[in-house]
Amino acid sequence: MEGILHALADPVRVAIYAGLAASEKGTSCSAFLQLDDREIPKSTLSQHFRALREAGLIRSERQGVEMRNTTRCGEINQRFPGLLPAVMGAYQQQLMDRIKAAKRKGGKARGV
Repeated sequence: MEGILHALADPVRVAIYAGLAASEKGTSCSAFLQLDDREIPKSTLSQHFRALREAGLIRSERQGVEMRNTTRCGEINQRFPGLLPAVMGAYQQQLMDRIKAAKRKGGKARGV
């Protein structure tokens, strides 16, 4: 469990994981080159995906020249019931709080 929590403690990785969880068919790494209004270098993105894979959060399969990434939510929920919904709920709440704060300031929320 420590590996999962460590991997999801990084704001970029939790955003990647949330994006993958929202995708039914899986997503390529290149879909996350632009994240949170900033560009993520390919080398940095590769490190984030490696951390998610090593924590057991995602599965990566080669399709042509790209890697197709999918979450392992079902497996993790069996082993640690309620963990991922709690983490993803907290992530969504943080996003909503950032959006509300940005609207009050008249700007755009970072992390959206």
